[in-house]
Amino acid sequence: MYRDLQWSPAEKKIARKAYDSAVECALAKVMVEFKSRAVAAATPSEMWEVGEYLHQQRRELDEMFDYRYSQLPFVFARLIREQHLDEALLAGLSDEKRQVIRSILSLAER
Repeated sequence: MYRDLQWSPAEKKIARKAYDSAVECALAKVMVEFKSRAVAAATPSEMWEVGEYLHQQRRELDEMFDYRYSQLPFVFARLIREQHLDEALLAGLSDEKRQVIRSILSLAER
């Protein structure tokens, strides 16, 4: 059902803009935390912990951001839930797609 959604050219542009906005938001949050940890690092082991933090964040972001159209409803739901994306940026997507995203969100809240 979710994977059979058809995306119009206009919806693809909206989706790309929302996706890119979420990527920027997520990276900005990681950058703030990285800078805070880097400034606080006072020992070699703390320096390596900063490196591990970045490595872990990269893995999580690589997992979170998947631009395949079949995955976008799941991706957008997660991004909204994790506060990387404002649902208002999805205005212009079909009601069906927005409802799919909302249903995924409601399932995740249970």
